[in-house]
Amino acid sequence: MKNARQQKIIEIIENYDIDTQEALIVKLKEAGYSVTQTTISRDINQLKLVKAVTAAGTYKYIVPDVRRENNRTVMNSALTEAVLRIEAAKNIVVVKTLSGMANAIAVCVDSLNHDDIVGSVAGDDTVLIVTHDDDVARAMEINLKTAFKMD
Repeated sequence: MKNARQQKIIEIIENYDIDTQEALIVKLKEAGYSVTQTTISRDINQLKLVKAVTAAGTYKYIVPDVRRENNRTVMNSALTEAVLRIEAAKNIVVVKTLSGMANAIAVCVDSLNHDDIVGSVAGDDTVLIVTHDDDVARAMEINLKTAFKMD
């Protein structure tokens, strides 16, 4: 039941601009799933859903799409459009984003499971990525600029 429900959640957010848990609950009920807010919250967490900015400037849930192609990290377009600047400073990489998008970007960075990332912290419009040393941070800056189509 859980897997089917979570698949339905992904289908719903891919087809509709769902911006709240309540809106998701309504769509799930229309599809025959009776769920509580607690269940939806848990599903959103397990599916690692994040909110992204739509073309209209509103927010909606998305599944962060991070994949590797030809040894490069590739992000989905909703995320690439949210990144404004990437800059290494010593062993830290600073990623400036549109307001409210830092958490979504941090989720993507964390999903890379990169051995040289010590950790990341997200605010409203900034992600700090701590690496083991300055050289790694500079290399990560270049890689992230490529992944976010900033080169």
